Amino acid sequence: MKILHSVHPDDFRSYQTKLIRERFLIDNLIEADKVNCVYTHYDRMIIGAACPMNKSITLDSYPNLRSNGFLERREIGIINVGGDGEVMADGKTFDLKKLACLYAGKGDKNITFKSKNITAPAVFYLLSAPAHATYPTTLMTYAEAAKVNAGDASTANRRTINKYIHADGIKSCQLVMGLTILQEWSLWNTMPPHTHNRRMEAYFYFDLPAGQKVFHYMGQGDETRHLIMNKYVAVVSPPWSIHSGSGTASYSFIWGMAGENLDYTDMDAIAIEDIR
Repeated sequence: MKILHSVHPDDFRSYQTKLIRERFLIDNLIEADKVNCVYTHYDRMIIGAACPMNKSITLDSYPNLRSNGFLERREIGIINVGGDGEVMADGKTFDLKKLACLYAGKGDKNITFKSKNITAPAVFYLLSAPAHATYPTTLMTYAEAAKVNAGDASTANRRTINKYIHADGIKSCQLVMGLTILQEWSLWNTMPPHTHNRRMEAYFYFDLPAGQKVFHYMGQGDETRHLIMNKYVAVVSPPWSIHSGSGTASYSFIWGMAGENLDYTDMDAIAIEDIR
């Protein structure tokens, strides 16, 4: 399992594009019949994906976790961004259609993924954080997710925020997770931007049309950088960094956080006129 180490904001100021990609970008997650995970030193978050095509695949532990099972000391959020699939957690099977979310708490040692149709395979995006207590395994469909409409067509950022794992939704120890869908003709996400010094965050972009790109912005508000993102690519955002993006076409993305609290609104806003 690849490991991403923490970066100091003063060091980040000197990074060139290649180094930014090496330290923050998580690509090559989607691989047929495999589970791929990356361990980050930002709140010990693990970011991964599972793409079962020809067979069921299981989320096993990794040597650097020093655990008997992946979830021995962890919790996990799973969102399907592909075709219809199934997730088995400790012997119980859950149907996950596109945009459905499954939470599994500490102690659910066996997690298995399966696609219902190999011509339209499921693509499961995974976020896992350390857990101090066990909460029940819970499935939430896209229709059941709490929805918040934000932005405006005049500023090209009309979007719907879907909250799955959060204080008023699926219960967790520290994991917060959901997804945002931009409406047609809208391109900007998370604008105006913000930071949250008590939590890290990760974005995973999907439903981006072929040949299109997302420009993801990060860094401190007065010294920003950007990464050019493809579909099915994730990016880590340290607590000191903004996390915002603009696409060459409309797209969707999964956001997820771990850290000191579960308060979705715990953020420090940065005014657009102050961005540099």
